[in-house]
Amino acid sequence: MPDIQSAPYLLKKNNQMKFLLPALVLVTSIIGSIANINITSDSWYDELIKSSLNPPGFVFGIVWPILYLLMAIVSFQASEKIWKLFILQLILNAAWSWIFFYFQAPIIALLDIVFLLVINLKILSQLRSLSTLLFSLYLPYLLWLFFAAFLNISIIYLN
Repeated sequence: MPDIQSAPYLLKKNNQMKFLLPALVLVTSIIGSIANINITSDSWYDELIKSSLNPPGFVFGIVWPILYLLMAIVSFQASEKIWKLFILQLILNAAWSWIFFYFQAPIIALLDIVFLLVINLKILSQLRSLSTLLFSLYLPYLLWLFFAAFLNISIIYLN
C-alpha cells in the first residue's frame, strides 16, 4: 500500500510533468527552427532534387505550428502515461532538423525519423487505449512524420 505522506509529492510531480511536456514542445520547436535559420535561396537544400510531392516551404511553416500545438495539448492531457517516450521523441524531433539541414546528412536524418516513427507508433498505441480524442489529435503528427520520411527518402534517392 502506498505511503499516504508520499501522495502530495506524487501529485505535485504529476502536475509538474503535465506542464513540463507542453513547455518542452515549445522548446523543441524553437531548437528545430534554429537549424533552419540559415536556409536561404542559395542553400544546400534548395539545390537538392526533390520529389514532385514536396510542398512549398511556406506549407511547413503552417503545418508544424499546428502539429506542435496538437502535441502540446496531447502531452498536457496524457503526460502521466507517455512522458518518457514523449521526451525521447521530442529530442529526436529537434535533432532531425539539425542532422538534415545543418549537418546536411539526409541518410542519418532518415535513421532519426525511423526511430521517431517507431516511438510515435508506440505513443499512439498508448493514446488509443487512453482516449479516442487524444489518439485523434496525435494522429496527424504521425501521418506527417510518414510523409516527412517519404520526402527524406526521396531526397536520398534523387540525389
